[in-house]
Amino acid sequence: MFSKKFIAAAAAALVAAAAALSGCGQGDIVGGERRPVRISVGSYNLNNLPFFVADAKGYFAEAGVHVRTENFAQGGSKVLQALVAGSTDVAVGFYDHTIQMQAKRKDVSAFVLLSRNSGLVLAGRNDTRFDPKQPQTIRGLKIGITAPGSSSDFFVRHFLSRHRIDENAVSIIGVGSGAAAVAALQQGKVDLLVNYDPAATLIEARGIGRILIDARSDEGAREVYGGLYPTSVLYAQSAFLQKHPQVAERIARAQLKALRFIEDTPPEQIVAALPDRYVSGDRAAYAKAVARAKAIFSRDGRFVPADLQTPLAVLREFDRSVAAAQIDLSKTYTNRFVDDAHAASSR
Repeated sequence: MFSKKFIAAAAAALVAAAAALSGCGQGDIVGGERRPVRISVGSYNLNNLPFFVADAKGYFAEAGVHVRTENFAQGGSKVLQALVAGSTDVAVGFYDHTIQMQAKRKDVSAFVLLSRNSGLVLAGRNDTRFDPKQPQTIRGLKIGITAPGSSSDFFVRHFLSRHRIDENAVSIIGVGSGAAAVAALQQGKVDLLVNYDPAATLIEARGIGRILIDARSDEGAREVYGGLYPTSVLYAQSAFLQKHPQVAERIARAQLKALRFIEDTPPEQIVAALPDRYVSGDRAAYAKAVARAKAIFSRDGRFVPADLQTPLAVLREFDRSVAAAQIDLSKTYTNRFVDDAHAASSR
């Protein structure tokens, strides 16, 4: 016969083992209870590829955090709303939203950098009358963006502001991303499209149109924005990060592993690791998009303070609340959890 003490100890060990197997560690104690960490993602754009890889390859579970993904393909502004409302814990979105939130006195902080550069393009059909060398030719056109309030929206408003063109001179229309965005251009619902890969690659691969402004390379970003424009990040309310530092470090650990995988792996193998829901168009075309996008991804997940000046300067051109606010960029991001994750992986 086994003693009651032995049985109790064995039962406790089984519970602990089950938690480990399910990916539920101490980092999953959120809001005082054991539940998955809710992470919302605004789109299937390739800027978010490191998150897709971490999710698909089980890196979060390996790091000891149980994640539930939500809100796919509803746009970055919707994800931001969900975060502020408390219906999600972490957002996969664009860094510039943290600046906007500070202007509104909301304490939101980015804690892992996924994409160090824009990745945006402006495309038109082959018969477009728009010529970037003659900016005024954009007047009267319908311009597709992912969603109002998104960085693709900021791209358009920056272009208009830079060339002193009134925003009312064009129509800005939310058309989503990926295949839906490509279809909007192909069907003539919009005259121009501001979007990311894989949409950019699909437009050229299918002969639908051509890229007129390309900010995917460092050189292109500097020409468009005046500097690198960090985009995809993981961000959360600062109170969440302060309350759950172990959760943030484990998420960072998973994302660093995904960034290393992207850097070290051929595009075809990266695409092969993804389930169909993450892949727009056929896998061969998607692999080409990944190859073109590789340069935008961070290698170490850390924020470079000098690069954060670019989105701040762009937002100040057309966002009155940002222009009027005293923005402290040091409060919009932290490298603490990425540094902790690097230290953990080196032990």
